[in-house]
Amino acid sequence: MICRQQDFSSEWYRRWTQQIADAAPDLPQDQVAVWGPVWQGMRGKWLHRKLWEWSAVAQALEERDMLRPGRAGIGFAVGQEPLPSLFAARGVDLVASDFHSDGSREAWAETGQLGDSLKTICWPKILSEAEFGACARYRNIDMRNLGEVPKEAYDFNWSSCSFEHLGSLEAGLQFLIDSLECLKPGGIAVHTTEFNVSSNDATVEIGDDVIYRRKDIEAFDLRLRGMGCGIESLNFDPGHEQHDLAYDFPPWYTHGRQHLKLKIHGFVSTSILLIIRKPL
Repeated sequence: MICRQQDFSSEWYRRWTQQIADAAPDLPQDQVAVWGPVWQGMRGKWLHRKLWEWSAVAQALEERDMLRPGRAGIGFAVGQEPLPSLFAARGVDLVASDFHSDGSREAWAETGQLGDSLKTICWPKILSEAEFGACARYRNIDMRNLGEVPKEAYDFNWSSCSFEHLGSLEAGLQFLIDSLECLKPGGIAVHTTEFNVSSNDATVEIGDDVIYRRKDIEAFDLRLRGMGCGIESLNFDPGHEQHDLAYDFPPWYTHGRQHLKLKIHGFVSTSILLIIRKPL
């Protein structure tokens, strides 16, 4: 499904966002410009799609009985998001991964979007570092090369608006295919990415930030079906309420508009949640 204004008044969104808000750490001053509006969104000032992504991923996994003791999960490009801590607190045996190298983008680290250890990933108000370390492990994983990730080892995997940064539309889709190999039969992959609301024709196909169109997602579902997998219940309704239509644009947060839909590289974009099922 696509991020829509109506979701922000749903019970599931309020429940997950409250858990995140209750545990949110204080922001370092150098990260306020990037993360400040998200933190303000936890307190109701902003409707922010990043909070929607985290809440939607968590809700999708909870509905499919993945967030309990006995389950094993792996997160890709988790940065310093709250999901690893939330899932570990539910008793999940967890691998939290991100990618850092001499060639990785410095901006991710400078703005608190790079997780390079369990210490940087842990949200201690959800569970202590010792508790987190008891059920979570950190791995440095390049999403473009999952060759060292164990096969059929996890009940679920996830990422939050990450695979659109792999260089091209195809690179992101190949990551999704490769990530299915690490799932056990019956496993679930839950991912969010950029979705083009304003065009099903022109888009950004190559670069640091690509944007998927409806036809890309539909074609990918057919591709998965040929592999015996598939995307659950595709719903491309972008919403029609005030903040579904009045998109934000640079400089962000200065136009009195909420941060649900936004103009990126000339296209109105938002987040889409994909739930991919691997058969038994």
